[in-house]
Amino acid sequence: MNLATMVEEHDADRPALISRGRVTTYGTLRDQLARMRGALAARGIAPGDRVAILAANNWYFVSAYLAVLGAGAIAVPLNPQSPPAEVERELAATGAKLALVSPSGRKAAEAVDRGALPGYEGVVDVADLLAADPSPIVDRAADDVAVLLFTSGTAGAPRPAMLTHGNLSANLDQVLANPARPHGVDDVALAVLPLFHVFGLNAVLGLTLRVGGTVVLVERFDPHSTLAAVAEHRVTVLSGVPTMWAAWAGLPDAEPGALASVRDAVSGAAPLDPAVRRAVRDRFGLDLTEGYGLTEASPAVTSGLGHDAPDGSIGVPLPGVQVRLVDTEGQDALVGDPGEIWVRGPNVFAGYWDDPEATAAALTPDGWLRTGDTAVVDDDGFLWLVDRTKDVIIVSGFNVFPGEVEDVLAMHPAVEAAAVVGVPHPHSGEAVRAYVVVRDGAHVDEDALVEHACRHLARYKCPSSIAFVDDLPHGVTGKLLRRALR
Repeated sequence: MNLATMVEEHDADRPALISRGRVTTYGTLRDQLARMRGALAARGIAPGDRVAILAANNWYFVSAYLAVLGAGAIAVPLNPQSPPAEVERELAATGAKLALVSPSGRKAAEAVDRGALPGYEGVVDVADLLAADPSPIVDRAADDVAVLLFTSGTAGAPRPAMLTHGNLSANLDQVLANPARPHGVDDVALAVLPLFHVFGLNAVLGLTLRVGGTVVLVERFDPHSTLAAVAEHRVTVLSGVPTMWAAWAGLPDAEPGALASVRDAVSGAAPLDPAVRRAVRDRFGLDLTEGYGLTEASPAVTSGLGHDAPDGSIGVPLPGVQVRLVDTEGQDALVGDPGEIWVRGPNVFAGYWDDPEATAAALTPDGWLRTGDTAVVDDDGFLWLVDRTKDVIIVSGFNVFPGEVEDVLAMHPAVEAAAVVGVPHPHSGEAVRAYVVVRDGAHVDEDALVEHACRHLARYKCPSSIAFVDDLPHGVTGKLLRRALR
């Protein structure tokens, strides 16, 4: 098998991608991918090699992703807006051999220190791969790794999660098994969620290409222009994070029929405020449903689509996905009692790349994924998130691990110690707030520390505010007490 074969059987004349106003049919896409696979093989890319992709939501990303998979290599999608220092760390962590870039991703990729990356051969423009002779899709086993996606994990610093061809394919099957929401060639999906994030990569792009639908690629989120794209292309499937839905519902000049073509409206990646769901319903007459997932589950675990889930619920488990709620004593929680969400199924990842210790902490010996999220189940079988047992901060649907930000802040010569927590934010859901202890005799201001962080981290990970304190709260064992800061 190979996940890349999902585009092989569809009608050659049907539109697969709409990117920057240009339509790419399935027939044209297949021809392009065959040549790109040939170019990768000519460059020595072999099955199992890691190939990074730095591109926005456009043809460059999709073609690079499918070509890498089809060549039998492992795709490593990275944020094209990340600073070079972060890109370099991620290339090093995965041992990437090559970076495929679009114009938007070239700057960060070219600025990395190649000398610090053994085996790394540098940057290649995606468009330059089209001149080679075609090459067939390389067959892979279901348990061969297809993608490495950086995630904060169920605990610990960001690390690459291994998603296999079988994992990603199984999750598509699980979503498609919902009889209340049939998908097919008439699907038109707006891909505004970043494709370097698993929600956009598999739940939007992968699902739509699997059924032979059309993906409308949008490089940047703007409430006005995305609503216009929905109307222009008659989008039927619209997925977003809660902040996007709040922005659409809050537009003062949006017409009530702006989303009239949408059949399925889905919110995920962060908790959905019931008030936002009601606002979407009142404004557009659209039933916005919430789901739950995580990178390690490829990603979808639960969904409210077709189940008339009540406001605030994340729905029910997808067909073929097992879910347990486990209490603090390791027993199944009773109805109405909180328990950590455990997930098992063919969609659950193979572990963290080159990190057996973290893998063992996340996966039980019998295959259950410990998510670190806490939920309750009601008498009707609906699940409700109640807490996160991990310290992850969710900024506009993106996970930020506090330790990563703290380590960067501590690199500044004026910083003695730093602690980071999430605080409520009206637009992004949460924002990163840092508490900093300055070294004796040193002087630094908030702007300087934010600028320092932005040189090493993607912008959404950087503190939006910094408080200078005399000391940080610690427990009797010396552990930092972030809950006291919250």
